[in-house]
Amino acid sequence: MADSSSHTNAAPSPVGMSATDEREKSKKISGLSALWPFMLPYRLLMAAAIFALVLTAMISLALPLAVRRVIDNFGTADGTILDQYFLAAIAIAALLALGTGLRYALVTRLGERVVADIRKAVFDRVIGMSPSFYENIMTGEVLSRITTDTTLILSVIGSSVSIALRNLLIFAGGLVLMMLTSAKLTALVLLIVPAVIIPILVLGRRLRVISRENQDWIAASSGSASEALTAVQTVQAFTHEKISRRQFSDVTEQSYDAAKRRIATRAAMTMIVIFLIFTGVLGVLWIGANDVRADVMSSGALIQFVIYAVMVAGAVAALSEIWGELQRAAGATERLIELLQTVDSVQDQEVPLSLAKPVRGRIQFENVTFSYPARPAVKALNEVDLMIEPGETVAFVGPSGAGKTTIIQMILRFYDPQTGRILLDGHALSDLGRDAFREHIALVPQDPVIFATSARENIRFGRPDATDAQIETAAKAAAAHEFIQSLPEGYDSPLGERGVMLSGGQKQRIAIARAILRDAPVLLLDEATSALDAESEVLVQAAVDSLSADRTTLIVAHRLATVKKADRIVVLDAGRIVASGKHDELVAEDGLYARLARLQFTDGHAAD
Repeated sequence: MADSSSHTNAAPSPVGMSATDEREKSKKISGLSALWPFMLPYRLLMAAAIFALVLTAMISLALPLAVRRVIDNFGTADGTILDQYFLAAIAIAALLALGTGLRYALVTRLGERVVADIRKAVFDRVIGMSPSFYENIMTGEVLSRITTDTTLILSVIGSSVSIALRNLLIFAGGLVLMMLTSAKLTALVLLIVPAVIIPILVLGRRLRVISRENQDWIAASSGSASEALTAVQTVQAFTHEKISRRQFSDVTEQSYDAAKRRIATRAAMTMIVIFLIFTGVLGVLWIGANDVRADVMSSGALIQFVIYAVMVAGAVAALSEIWGELQRAAGATERLIELLQTVDSVQDQEVPLSLAKPVRGRIQFENVTFSYPARPAVKALNEVDLMIEPGETVAFVGPSGAGKTTIIQMILRFYDPQTGRILLDGHALSDLGRDAFREHIALVPQDPVIFATSARENIRFGRPDATDAQIETAAKAAAAHEFIQSLPEGYDSPLGERGVMLSGGQKQRIAIARAILRDAPVLLLDEATSALDAESEVLVQAAVDSLSADRTTLIVAHRLATVKKADRIVVLDAGRIVASGKHDELVAEDGLYARLARLQFTDGHAAD
């Protein structure tokens, strides 16, 4: 397993990121090239959009030619020619309108399709990342990248890129046609270009850095809000609202400050560029007017030149404005690609082995030593050797932090051990596909997760193809049927986000019903009855006893009354197995287990 340093690639927060890091990551707009693989599948759509884009640019460039003909023929004796030029101008305008509408439809559709694919790719990636990934990044920040950053990319693909390409074509085509109209005036216009390019380069570099910082603070703001809102009851119970508001306000203000600097920089760049361009155009127009008076060029030619000059100037101004959008999108693309390219600490083999069916459920720990990435100096498990036979019920007890829940997490392969290996039916978990072996494991976690859907769908989460009858049978076995029936809509009642409508015991019974429905050969119970009242615990314990009769069951518990009937009790302390046996044997040894038993059953006094 990679050490904790390998996870630092997973999106550092803005607080921990230096200015140098931000500059390195925002130096080039070429970051947008990472979008290319997502666009390639839609080559035909891209080709159609580019065709419409080129068509509209060419039509736009043809319009001043028609205007010139109209102006130069104002004095003609034959009105038919003038009418024809006017009709040609109207036809060009109609084609321009049609082409622009087509370009908008195609480009916007392409943008929506590509962004939808990116969102799915990022979600597909992060939903499969091991827990160590989430030790280095807040969930809210991941959500910000999936929403805010992809919205930026949508605006670029669906608008900014096409506008930029169109303006590039108009700039290049307009410049050529300007030269054909008047080489002298065009040469004067080109003298303005260096004065325009310099502020774009200087201010553009600063804009890249600020844009990246702005996006990072937006993500941090979203992460702060997500953390507080998902624990809103705890926040309110400890009257932490003011502090949470202040923390969110501070991060949001930082984001606003970065946005203000970005806006000011972009506004300054736009103002300077537009002023320089139009001042130059007016100067050139003055010289052209004198040429008309001297009969060096016609009025129509001057108007044609002015229109092209305005079009070129407008194109440059639009490009300078869009440049900032492209830089922001480049930063957003970098952040999304960081997620897609993050290397997970837990990797499946390219060709994983398969478990023989039926899965028997023999679990073996061979000299397993493990430390969490966030606490590399502390051994959560230390040289653990353990064999659990198929169908055996093994309970794990010990003080907090002894490694009980870590055993469960290692069996699910949320982490890989630094040394040793864990085997299921004789196969190392690292040689198996995670999906392939996890489908044979049912889990009741210490903090049961309830989804914002109906009670029926929450239980069906254990086995998506289960029938309604099977769901109700599982609920009855978990002593959940009665309270579910009493809900306003019974099994179809929505349970609210994180199960806010349920008590702790009800949540746990839903989670137990989910595990019963899964009907897996390996059952993991992590404090499965800790939130139950005495009556519910008796009912659920009977269900657990029945459920564990023919499957390998691992029970983690602080309450020793729930583990006395286990085939074997394993006592953990500081990540080591310090004792193993049945309840009576361990009490007779007068070790750690006996002390824990005295504390729970006799208020700390010696047993009679």
